[in-house]
Amino acid sequence: MQKGTLYGVSVGPGDPELLTQKAIRVIREADVVAVPNIGHKRQTAYEIAAEYLQGKELLDCPTPMTKDRSAAEASYEAIADDLCALLEVNKSVAYLCLGDIGIYSTYIYIHDIVRARGYHAEIIPGVTSFSAAAATLGIALCEGPERLIVAPVLASDVDEVLTFPGNKVFMKSGKALLELRDKLKLSGQLDGASMVANCGLPDEKVFEHFSDVDNDDYFSVVIVKEDAR
Repeated sequence: MQKGTLYGVSVGPGDPELLTQKAIRVIREADVVAVPNIGHKRQTAYEIAAEYLQGKELLDCPTPMTKDRSAAEASYEAIADDLCALLEVNKSVAYLCLGDIGIYSTYIYIHDIVRARGYHAEIIPGVTSFSAAAATLGIALCEGPERLIVAPVLASDVDEVLTFPGNKVFMKSGKALLELRDKLKLSGQLDGASMVANCGLPDEKVFEHFSDVDNDDYFSVVIVKEDAR
């Protein structure tokens, strides 16, 4: 019996107009659309693709944001169970993912599980949050021979990352945004830092000067330009 295909569909950072034509086509053609649910009131991936979800069968995929590795892995396995049940009866599934799947996406763990079980899965790339943030700020991420370093704010080695030469992008800020601001100030890099929160969403906030930030916002991208030091 023929089996269905799982598509990990990158929907971009927030602006529905940044959805690629391929992402739109795959969503439209899919039998089922899987929507990640991280427990927040805002279901951002759903909202971005909402225009193309009318009349679609939806699969809710609870994905708790937890540091408990065993709990996270259990949720990935449970989601994979639901997805594989659909693929087994030859249904195609589009799994919506914020930004680009290749950048800190939990979907990739589910993708690997499904493939390991013998099902076909593909990844549809999309616009990254930091490329969209740079465009909003009107700056380049890197020019000429410049290096670009991408790191999560919550990484234990942020202090070390700040010593590396090159422009830097910090993501996944959690509640550590103000701590990052203080570390940038101590390292003399604060003047070259800017931030976009909720990029492309109705409540987008742009900070050309990261020093003006006074509260934490999880959906934030901080860009640090080395040449401003």
